[in-house]
Amino acid sequence: MLGLKLPTDPRWVNIVEKNIEEILTDHAFCEQKATSTAISLIVSFPEYTDLVQEMTALVKEEISHFKMVHDKIIERGWVLGRDRRDDYVIALLKFFPKGGSRTTQLVHRLLYAALIEARSCERFRLLSEELEDEELAEFYRNLMVSEANHYTMFLGFARQYGEKKEVDTKWQQLLEYEAEIISNLGTNEAIHG
Repeated sequence: MLGLKLPTDPRWVNIVEKNIEEILTDHAFCEQKATSTAISLIVSFPEYTDLVQEMTALVKEEISHFKMVHDKIIERGWVLGRDRRDDYVIALLKFFPKGGSRTTQLVHRLLYAALIEARSCERFRLLSEELEDEELAEFYRNLMVSEANHYTMFLGFARQYGEKKEVDTKWQQLLEYEAEIISNLGTNEAIHG
């Protein structure tokens, strides 16, 4: 369903289980960044009314997810750690060239967002199926559904605002590029790492 070209090695969950505090901290910041992305799209492209409406709803949802993850951290007696570099996103953002028309810039941002949500969804599925901590497994099962909806929403907007055939070609190229990135990750307790 997600179209990812390279699935995450299931052994990644073993790395996560050794440091649940780290994955929760990383996840909290991923939710915060997703909130910021939605706000940025509203600020950058206010003339796209349907996008603004959906991003407004997404801001509320993502910030509520941040709170849910933060609450899990507190429940376990921890505090939110510091944010760290997301090498996955940094590498991903190098795919499309800078510049181009406003529409091209919007489509590229939407495709990046769709892919990040798709990979998050895939990772949440793994956590929901493989974590020994049943409470956290259920938590990630519930979040997985939201991430799938976000992925399809962003991809749908990219196809709506761009020329569908060109967008689909770019999407496939981005998926191939992402597979190369992900082949070198999966070695630490980060949602995308």
